[in-house]
Amino acid sequence: MTTLDQTSGGAAASGFDTPEHQAKLAALYRDFDAAGMTPLWRTREGLMPFAPEPRAVPHLWRWADLYPLAARSAELVPVGRGGERRAIGLGNPGLPGDPYATPTLWAAIQYLGPRENAPEHRHTQTAFRFVLEGEGVWTVVDGDPVAMRRGDLLLTPGWRFHGHQNVSDVPMTWLDGLDIPFVATTDQGFFEFGPDVVRDTTTPARSRGERLWGGPGLTPVSAVGAQPSSPLMAYRWAHTDAALTAQLELEDEGHPGVVEAGHAAVRFTNPTTGGDALTTMRTEMHRLRAGAVSRPGRTTASSVWQVFEGTGTVVLNGAEHSLTHGDVVAIPSWTDVSLRTHTGLDLFAVSDAPILERLSLLRTHPAEQVES
Repeated sequence: MTTLDQTSGGAAASGFDTPEHQAKLAALYRDFDAAGMTPLWRTREGLMPFAPEPRAVPHLWRWADLYPLAARSAELVPVGRGGERRAIGLGNPGLPGDPYATPTLWAAIQYLGPRENAPEHRHTQTAFRFVLEGEGVWTVVDGDPVAMRRGDLLLTPGWRFHGHQNVSDVPMTWLDGLDIPFVATTDQGFFEFGPDVVRDTTTPARSRGERLWGGPGLTPVSAVGAQPSSPLMAYRWAHTDAALTAQLELEDEGHPGVVEAGHAAVRFTNPTTGGDALTTMRTEMHRLRAGAVSRPGRTTASSVWQVFEGTGTVVLNGAEHSLTHGDVVAIPSWTDVSLRTHTGLDLFAVSDAPILERLSLLRTHPAEQVES
């Protein structure tokens, strides 16, 4: 990059390469540094790249490694005030020093042992839990007990009191996701402890929220009006599975409805707006039937995926990685991505797309149409 202190052609003719000029220029840069100023002509490429240049790198964590480490932590680290949760963040190798999966997303494995209670608290950070396997844990959100079961997506919008209780005799673990990095970058973090006693130990078949919002497309008149986040704290696997199955059945019958051949997907939405269930994170479930291959593409949104069922392969910027049950994948902005599977593959996905859409920053393209 040619800058005003790298002389050539007309610059030389104007006297910009004289010793006197270079000495004055060096003094100017020293004074810039002392005043906390940085000239754009020396930093444009770093500040305004031609395409995203993420520090985060595509990365895969194996469930076979994650789960045993989480279980070991339960033998040594109690759950209680202070640490609050036995949650272990997944740190992207491209973001050393930060326990972040991507620059905007925090992903962690949380492990709760038999009969353990994680105390109530609340924070401005928005959170979800995706249950890979098992049941027996209840999350209580603002006093409403919500069961956590295999395949369920549980929500905790920002500033809602929530705690977890394991009423079973077996441990349970799940994927935690929060917008911690985004909130930290914008200095919006607040945290508050809840009561030290467990406020609700009941285990109802359905939470109060599910009872009120009991049917798709049916809005209780008492709750008409847009809410920023979904009033539903649980999206059950039975409904998700049925929707994905129906999409692929319709494809077999010759009707449109899938994302692409053999690739069904659903987005978890806020029934009061039709938008994303959470304000800062997009949550989806994808299913690829056996033999399906997804089109390569990339987006400026960063995302984290977890394999729910099946096996397959993900190609990230040309590097191929095998996928199996529980594996977690970080996909930074502008990463070329494609999927294939021989056995069938179910994937949970979360991204920061809602933030980028609101800021008019989101770009998504098939990889072959993008120049970089």
